[in-house]
Amino acid sequence: MDNADVRVQKAAGTTGKPRLHLGLAESEAEVLAAQKLRWRVFADEMGARLPSRTPGVDRDLYDPHCEHLIVREEETGRVVGTYRILPPDAARRAGGLYSESEFDLTRLTHLRPRMVEVGRSCIDPDFRSGFVISLLWAGLARYMKQNGYEYLMGCASIGMGDGGHNAVSIYNALADRLAPVEYRVFPRCPLPLTLLEPAVQPELPPLLKGYMRAGAWVCGEPAWDPDFNTADLLLLMPMSRVQDRYSRHFVERQD
Repeated sequence: MDNADVRVQKAAGTTGKPRLHLGLAESEAEVLAAQKLRWRVFADEMGARLPSRTPGVDRDLYDPHCEHLIVREEETGRVVGTYRILPPDAARRAGGLYSESEFDLTRLTHLRPRMVEVGRSCIDPDFRSGFVISLLWAGLARYMKQNGYEYLMGCASIGMGDGGHNAVSIYNALADRLAPVEYRVFPRCPLPLTLLEPAVQPELPPLLKGYMRAGAWVCGEPAWDPDFNTADLLLLMPMSRVQDRYSRHFVERQD
């Protein structure tokens, strides 16, 4: 994505909404602001154990190789949403993909030259109306289109506060969205599906709902991430499968 970023003109006097700016972080200060937002959401709010050496900053060995998509409030400069992007060349420099710590990705090897990994998506609690995540997805769609990448891959996390019962229920409910066998992955620390009772009614996290609506595949059984205490589903979205109405929604956000 070039510097002609998405700029959302929302005059607070007429709509009550702040003006927001979407783009790739262009400075260390903007990357740091995104990492601090990640810490507040993942560590302070969700109780995740993060490996960062700097308290208050979620930073790992992949960050220097990633591009950081951010939504910023124009009036204050505050970063209110972010997504981390790891394109193929950067993944090679980093020595692999973040998801490889959770899954055996052998069957996706042939896709790597055309596949982008995304992750660390989070939104400030004051901006969780759905508008910011729509902007972030618009930025991802534009990034994929402009660079000619064909596959978007990443994990969708399901909280384990209930012991994993909702995660099992969600996985069962998405059985018809499993990827073809040639795209299946295998969790290194599987969630014990047979030992958990499914929840009565599955509650899909908003991010997972978005992936499903866009046409993503679930690539296999969930992995348990003990540091975040989440069940993670690896999702693969061939851009050719993105539903037309969803694609138009993204494109409209860009122009």
